[in-house]
Amino acid sequence: MIANSNVTEMATRQQLYHQMDEFLAALAACDASAVPWATNVVFTENNVQLAVGDGIWNTVTAVQSQYDLKAADPVTGQVSWFGFVEEGPDTAIACLRLRIGEGRVAEAEAIVCRPHEFGPFPVIDPTRKPRQRLLEDVPESRRVGRERLISLANGYFDTLQLNDGTLFTHFTDDCDRIENGLQTTNVEIEGYPIAAMGTADQFRLGQYKYDDRLRDRRFPLVDEQKGLVLAAGFIDHSGRLTEVTWTDGSQHDSIFHFPHSFCLLELFKIVDGRIADVEATFVSVPYNMPSPWIAPQPYIVR
Repeated sequence: MIANSNVTEMATRQQLYHQMDEFLAALAACDASAVPWATNVVFTENNVQLAVGDGIWNTVTAVQSQYDLKAADPVTGQVSWFGFVEEGPDTAIACLRLRIGEGRVAEAEAIVCRPHEFGPFPVIDPTRKPRQRLLEDVPESRRVGRERLISLANGYFDTLQLNDGTLFTHFTDDCDRIENGLQTTNVEIEGYPIAAMGTADQFRLGQYKYDDRLRDRRFPLVDEQKGLVLAAGFIDHSGRLTEVTWTDGSQHDSIFHFPHSFCLLELFKIVDGRIADVEATFVSVPYNMPSPWIAPQPYIVR
């Protein structure tokens, strides 16, 4: 059960997918001992480092199969999954990220958006499937390089931070964003008329000016074959800005009147150098909460 966590041989996409499937099966069985852990492991749930086998390992009753969105990075040995987990009567939206070394799990990062807890507006739709474009390979002629993929995803965060209408990345005209299961672009939402706009147009209005900081950004997984980037970080809201003036001159109340932060894992689909889809899972955490991934202290598996 114990092994060195250094990557000495590049895992294939299929191997990484299989590793995630085995991890999910062990999770559904509440059996952390079934996972081939590395000697030194960092496991976090909702931005808190836990001992292997703690947290959701004690409470999960099922891992649903109808929503199965994976991405793999053979270069860094990382794999991610978006889907639904059940804890007794409740269903939560989850995103998991694993780092694999020599077939062993060295890192496991989980964001679990539970109803009535710390996750904003989770929408649990048992009929929902991953968007087809997120599942498809990007033709080689329409791909951009690894560093460019990261730059475009980072530009999304630059656009969101202190949003003043300036775009620091590029979007397709039909780019949609789904946050905790809720589509927040190109859709009708009662009391939220801006949801009818596309992703780029929302940013051009400066709607998110109250997002003070996008900090501790990480881009641990880049799936060049599918044009996917998994990003991690925090959105900090100081609560100081109670009224927002959009770029069209209209006045709007900020939805945040108190200091807090969102901790997120967010997936970007990029085709032809443009962000085409966004999928995010995030939870509320204390304002300016530090990340255990900045200087992690591994848990020793015995």
